Amino acid sequence: MDSMDAVGALSALAHEGRLEIFRLLVRRAPDAVPAGELAAALGVQATTLSNQLAKLEQERLVVSRRAGRSVLYAADLERAGALLGFLAAACCKGRPEVCLPAAGPLLSWSQPATPRHREDDQMSDASTSDQATVYNVLFLCTHNSARSVFGEAILNRIGRLGEGKAQFKGYSAGSHPREEIHPQTKTLLEGLNFDVSGFKPKDWSEFAAPGAPELHFVFTVCDNAANEVCPVWPGQPMSAHWGVADPSAAEGTETEKALAFTEAYRHLYNRLTAFTALPIASLDSLALQKQLDDIGRMRAPAPETA
Repeated sequence: MDSMDAVGALSALAHEGRLEIFRLLVRRAPDAVPAGELAAALGVQATTLSNQLAKLEQERLVVSRRAGRSVLYAADLERAGALLGFLAAACCKGRPEVCLPAAGPLLSWSQPATPRHREDDQMSDASTSDQATVYNVLFLCTHNSARSVFGEAILNRIGRLGEGKAQFKGYSAGSHPREEIHPQTKTLLEGLNFDVSGFKPKDWSEFAAPGAPELHFVFTVCDNAANEVCPVWPGQPMSAHWGVADPSAAEGTETEKALAFTEAYRHLYNRLTAFTALPIASLDSLALQKQLDDIGRMRAPAPETA
């Protein structure tokens, strides 16, 4: 990227509305989002949104494609990375005390991605050894009553297998948590021999507060949560959007509704199986982020047949 390219991209982002669109699309990456959903999430008129998207597309910060009658938009993360790289390289030379605190994650993309583990983690019962590293993972959804709870439960079951391998500690929270987890969530987990006594919806702000576990990964598992501005997580954990259809919105018979919860669980199980198999310590941050985004693109598994 040269100076003129950077000026154009920065000009496009130097507008509150366009900046909010771009931030939302980055949070939803790697998904492409329909224009109507963008307008609803941001509370803007369709014509206003169209004009703002056109400017972002002109500067190649956003790409679009048509799917039937809808137009889907996605952030161009490569272009955004080029802009940040230009700023770190061209504007910070000779002033590391100014730029390095913010640019550090960018400048370390070529280094092995070994998330830090804090020894005084007061909320985690995870422990480290000479053979294994424990990674704290937070799953986010709006109500923290189904999908995010599944993520926490699954990871805490499959993420502790095998001596000498990376191990994981799962947590979950929501932007607007319910009082209790969904009854069908409880029924399904109990049927799979999970102890459900410890599952209670939590506000995601708890994990940005002093004394919270130092997070290494944060995954949004519902589109609504990804559309919202998350708290600033201490330690700058890696993040990805792993959207799963809302099982609590399923309609039909009780059997069909229960099946929706089973499918959400199965979808997250497949993704987390792939995640826990990653050689995290040997991947640089850029390669690891690509793997996380690829896992987010995994399709829901086909229902089992008799």
